[in-house]
Amino acid sequence: MFAAPIVLAGGKSARFGQDKITQIIAGKTLFERVIVRLASFSEEIIVVLAPGGDVPHLSSEIRIRKVFDIFPGKGSLGGVYTGLVCSPHHYNLFAGCDMPFLNIELLRYMVNECRGYDVVIPRSGKNVEPLHAIYSKDCIPVIEKLWETGKTKVLDILEMTKVRYIEEKELDKFDPSRLSFLNVNTREDLNMAVSLLENGVEPE
Repeated sequence: MFAAPIVLAGGKSARFGQDKITQIIAGKTLFERVIVRLASFSEEIIVVLAPGGDVPHLSSEIRIRKVFDIFPGKGSLGGVYTGLVCSPHHYNLFAGCDMPFLNIELLRYMVNECRGYDVVIPRSGKNVEPLHAIYSKDCIPVIEKLWETGKTKVLDILEMTKVRYIEEKELDKFDPSRLSFLNVNTREDLNMAVSLLENGVEPE
């Protein structure tokens, strides 16, 4: 099974105070750390941006395809929609641009589980990870219907689709510390990521 990697990079970085994807973590920008992790899935990675947005230069030769929000201002749900519409593939692996500890083996496991489902998403307790998930193109009309009814959250997709939840016991096999889901939203998050890397903690 194949799922095309798509990175959502259209956020405003409001809590961080400036464009966080340019921040350097152990010699690489936050953006490049995410892209490098996903490069093993495809020769091309789609990056969804807000209109007028851009991404830092990559030191590695990874091909990215920049696309811009079809419906600006729709938040993460709009980013997922844009990625699905622009992707030529049925299954698509979405990740936030601020997740430096993506676990490749966990992502591969998720890809292998996607047949027959609209969404594959991790769930730990009551928490689910909508920006570390696989969505199929069958979610496109679902999102359009959500907007018609005034719903704007990515999690609303789960109420109208066939979902494969990756549960805690499965997550424990690949990422017991749950570092995969660490988002760099604040300066404190950035400092934590830097400290982890400086102390030899690397994603699997």
